[in-house]
Amino acid sequence: MKKVIIFLAVFGLSSVLMADAYTKCAVCHGANGEKVALNKSKIMSDLSKAEISKMLKEYKVNTSEEPMKKLMAAQVKDLTDADIEAIANRIGK
Repeated sequence: MKKVIIFLAVFGLSSVLMADAYTKCAVCHGANGEKVALNKSKIMSDLSKAEISKMLKEYKVNTSEEPMKKLMAAQVKDLTDADIEAIANRIGK
């Protein structure tokens, strides 16, 4: 029983942490990635999971050629690869 409670606590915490990875994105991109952020971005929910993951990783390592690359680099700098995959899985097709 103790193991089940610990598992549920850890699983619940990891779910909250994954949801938090997208929280600051939602301000500009919408709750489900449905908005054009600052009249410049692509609609995230129209992109595949692979496209989102690739874009976020390029922002993080400053190799992106997207119009919002400087702003986005600051937004994604603290995301882990797991955070990036969680965001891509949540929003992408």
